[in-house]
Amino acid sequence: MIRTLARPLVCLVCLFASIDRPAAAPADVWAPLQFLVGRWVGEGSGQPGQGVGPCSFAFELDRRVLVRRSRVEYPATAARPAFVHEDLMIHYRQGEALRAIYFDNEDHVIEYTGQLAADNQGVTFVTSASAPGPRFRLSYAKRPDGTLAVKFEIAPPGKPDAFAVYTEGVARRVK
Repeated sequence: MIRTLARPLVCLVCLFASIDRPAAAPADVWAPLQFLVGRWVGEGSGQPGQGVGPCSFAFELDRRVLVRRSRVEYPATAARPAFVHEDLMIHYRQGEALRAIYFDNEDHVIEYTGQLAADNQGVTFVTSASAPGPRFRLSYAKRPDGTLAVKFEIAPPGKPDAFAVYTEGVARRVK
């Protein structure tokens, strides 16, 4: 009889013991990219010309993705009319890997793999060297003055590591 009562009692003790223990808090996989979150206004130059515009980074879907929205206005030059570039980039985790997919109003779709800077003050996204066509690299770096350095580079087909700056700029956080 005692043996029969002891089993349920042991099970209840084990159950309550496991309930009382607080679960370890999961690591915030987005902590290294937290410096990007917010609204920014940037200006830069490069092959398309001198551009100015707003950009924002915000977590969505219960912090499962980090979404960048960007709009850059390029004034008219002697060689071309004014134009606006808009894009959307979704940063996400695939297992331990950091990934991103980019869309713009020029019908570009680019898939990236991300690599955090060793000091957690930047991140670089690169397309696969085995993909056909040019290779792309996009970098964000937090500067000591709180601004954000942004650089977009392109490597020509057949030379996957011969990156050249296409456009670069600096963004300042909007209060």
